[in-house]
Amino acid sequence: MTDASDFLAADWGTSNLRVWRLGADGQVKVVRRLPLGVAGLKPGEAERRLRQEIRPALGAEDLPAILCGMVGSKMGIAEAPYADCPAGAADIAQKLLQTDERTFIVPGLRCTRPDGYPDVIRGEETKVLGWLRLDPRRAQGDHVLCLPGTHGKWVLVRDGRIQQFLTCMSGELFALLSEKSVLRPGAPPSDPAAFAEGLKFGAADGPLASRLFTVRSRMVGQGLPGAKAASFLSGLLIGDEVARMPQLLGLKRGSTVGLMGDTHLCALYGPALTARGLKVELADAEQAVIAGLTALHGART
Repeated sequence: MTDASDFLAADWGTSNLRVWRLGADGQVKVVRRLPLGVAGLKPGEAERRLRQEIRPALGAEDLPAILCGMVGSKMGIAEAPYADCPAGAADIAQKLLQTDERTFIVPGLRCTRPDGYPDVIRGEETKVLGWLRLDPRRAQGDHVLCLPGTHGKWVLVRDGRIQQFLTCMSGELFALLSEKSVLRPGAPPSDPAAFAEGLKFGAADGPLASRLFTVRSRMVGQGLPGAKAASFLSGLLIGDEVARMPQLLGLKRGSTVGLMGDTHLCALYGPALTARGLKVELADAEQAVIAGLTALHGART
């Protein structure tokens, strides 16, 4: 039976959709996971599918809905304008985009990076808000979170509000270099020792663009197998990221980084962070996004 205080919550990204019917306290009552990313939908299709398929599948036809992720971009239902940092749950709730009488989309955030250039985020802000909600002690002081992915995010939280963040395209670079460049290994990464070697070389001084070519030179000049080359490339990109991004956010050796995201990626980033003298605090991304959507729904009502 559906309670009148229930609501629909969705993390609707480029490639996948995770949707829940939640109680007012964030208790999960129904969940669906679908390969229904907005990148594969035609204009107007996301709104139609939400109304005709997704809501009925969760018994949520007449419930309020709050959606985060790329569903709030031009690819999705409607483009939710970016809110400005610093921002907490109340600030973001004020900027929710209402697309019909019961559907609300979470805006992305924009900030000025430490180097003076702009950056944007869409979807990860909700996970960060949820991470804060899951432990009230996090509402005080400075905290840094790493959310690895295609466009990984490093987020600085100060006194319960998202202060600043940086995007790093290591995931997309790995995909592009692995598939469409002279570095193509021809095999997926599967060699931990080669990955560890890449991590070390990725943290070295010198231009990354030059160090990347060593993947090619080792394959054609030394016969490095494809699986080792792919692992070395992955380590090189992650090593470069982890050696430099914390510095831009003012992290010192011995500081703690919250690590949240895909299990496989976290297993790669965790040792890389530890090797740089940083402590790692793992967080569950699904719990965080549910908590974040619940916080925004509560702030809205």
